[in-house]
Amino acid sequence: MHNVNIPSALELPSTGKLIKSTIAAAVAAGVILVSVVMPAEYGIDPTGMGKILGLQKMGEIKTSLAKEAAAELAKDTALNDAPAITAEKTADIGAILTHEMTVTLAANESTEIKLKMNKDSQVRYSWATDQGAVFFDKHADSADIDYHIYNKGTDQKKEGTLTAAFDGSHGWYWKNRTAEPMTITLKTTGKYFNIQEMN
Repeated sequence: MHNVNIPSALELPSTGKLIKSTIAAAVAAGVILVSVVMPAEYGIDPTGMGKILGLQKMGEIKTSLAKEAAAELAKDTALNDAPAITAEKTADIGAILTHEMTVTLAANESTEIKLKMNKDSQVRYSWATDQGAVFFDKHADSADIDYHIYNKGTDQKKEGTLTAAFDGSHGWYWKNRTAEPMTITLKTTGKYFNIQEMN
């Protein structure tokens, strides 16, 4: 036979004591949750203890990092799910760009501004000098075509529509043949990838 010490009924805790112990444990857990866990994990500090213990700052950092990670994940997911759109595709589906560029030419100085365009794309343009007429040459080129002329002449201002004859660079060359400096302002609106002064 084994010697087993069976506690008597008097030694066992009463139901009331068990209920009080359970309530005390629940209260203690609630206090720990509110004063330690919530500030440390979520940056929420309803009692102010988290700030005193330095736990609230830790929770705020954790929350901030979690939000940043979620935002990065959402961004990466959106980028991976989105179809790749190149500059050429963007122009093909109707992207309209608008620019205004100003260049100043000294006496006998020249410059050139080009737009990269697809064949049959159109750009509305206007350009003007601040004084006097300037020699201009509206033309285009590509990897296969060295020079394609649209028109040229001497004028103080011009406006119209440039329709690309082929895929390539299309634009204007100006030369100030006067003895004084002049400023040329070019405005463009239409389907093109970029605009660049070629000097």
